[in-house]
Amino acid sequence: MDSSRYNVGKTLLGYSLACGLFGTYAGRVCPMLETLTLAEVYSHCGVVFAVLFGVRHTISRRLTSFNTTSFVLLDTILFLVAGVLLATYYNLNYQFTIDSNAKVVFGFCMFGFFTGLLLELDAKIDNVRWANASESSLTHSSGERRSMVKQAITLVVLMFIALSVSLTMVGVKGVFWLEHNPAQLLDGSGKISVIKEFLYVAVVLMGYGVSIMSLWRKWMSLVLDSQELALSKVTQGDIAQRLPIHNNDEIGAIATMTNSMLDALQQTQHEVTITRDVAIVSLSALAESRDNETGAHILRTQEYVKALAQQMATYPKYSSKLTPDYIELLHKSAPLHDIGKVGVPDSVLLKPGKLTPEEFETMKQHPVIGAKALSIAESQMGSSSFLHVAKEISLTHHEKWDGSGYPYGLTGEEIPLSGRLMALADVYDALISKRVYKPAFSHQKACSIIVDGKGTHFDPEVVEAFLAAENVFVDIAKQYQDNDQQTAA
Repeated sequence: MDSSRYNVGKTLLGYSLACGLFGTYAGRVCPMLETLTLAEVYSHCGVVFAVLFGVRHTISRRLTSFNTTSFVLLDTILFLVAGVLLATYYNLNYQFTIDSNAKVVFGFCMFGFFTGLLLELDAKIDNVRWANASESSLTHSSGERRSMVKQAITLVVLMFIALSVSLTMVGVKGVFWLEHNPAQLLDGSGKISVIKEFLYVAVVLMGYGVSIMSLWRKWMSLVLDSQELALSKVTQGDIAQRLPIHNNDEIGAIATMTNSMLDALQQTQHEVTITRDVAIVSLSALAESRDNETGAHILRTQEYVKALAQQMATYPKYSSKLTPDYIELLHKSAPLHDIGKVGVPDSVLLKPGKLTPEEFETMKQHPVIGAKALSIAESQMGSSSFLHVAKEISLTHHEKWDGSGYPYGLTGEEIPLSGRLMALADVYDALISKRVYKPAFSHQKACSIIVDGKGTHFDPEVVEAFLAAENVFVDIAKQYQDNDQQTAA
């Protein structure tokens, strides 16, 4: 992340503000600098701050890797050098006393510290905004550790010292000046001047203090908001999200440890997903080994279900249900729709001719067998959305919209959406595939049969989704043809 975000406009504004405040103090407020006219004070300040800004601009441009955390040090040193040079000039040309020169040097040093701190905080805010917008924040802290607590304490202490020293100097120097100007003490003008100087310094320091604390709050809010946003995405299931780290401090350390835990969690989830997919393939292969249907049937039907679900997700009625995550669950669970066939005797399952009524009743038990097996697995593993969806599909994919299906004769929306989608996908593939008891039908004939079953066998809305996505079905059938080319796509 770029840490040298030098802002010319804001730097010029900060330097100009310091110039104006110091010039006003020296020309209008300070009772000990009255030997200079207002024009002289402003002209001196203008020249000094113009040169000072030129030097600052040159340094910031040439040192492209200059870190924003050094702005305070840089500006304080530059202002200190400028204050010493101006005090020397005043001493040589206007015979300023040491105490007045010290006041000039201290004033410049104080303005340099506050200006640098404001620019540093502003640069940090810009860095956080830029990093958030470009999503280029670090995900692990690096560099030297800088305690945020210590930084905050140091900032408060320095501001307190600056306020205390400045007001003390004003008070002491005011008393000293009044002692050497008894006439102004007697007529009361001296007291007014000292009080005016005291109030001016207090207001300026408080103004800088409020501005600094406001920028600090904004910076902290941006850092914490960016991390809260990342954590919110993680809680919503996006474990690929990582907390941004803008500084190597306490917050950065916590974010680093959180990101390390998320790395481990993502790796674990990846391993679990692989294990789940391997288990699905293994169970599907077990079902295939006892059935006349092919592995390509498994692949085709799961792709059909996904295509139907994606089409129906565009309908307002189903948009909240058919989220991308749920569609992925349907896609992964679909191969287990006939897992219950492992419990059907070979004499029934592999019979080449038409089944007798008794044999068909036996065959009609395979949805229940599959659902029971998946229920046992779910009870062992605990609540699992994957197993729940797989169980729904296994149990209900032979139910019909009008209630004439099996095993329970469910009607309409009593049938889970997953089962209604699988019902159409399974029938479509059976129609376009060759079986021992029938030839492979064309896509057009399969469509005609499915349309005829609208409102009786199939959910009417699922049929509409099928017709809208029928070209996708044709492509899937071509892509996953059986090895012997027996699919009539």
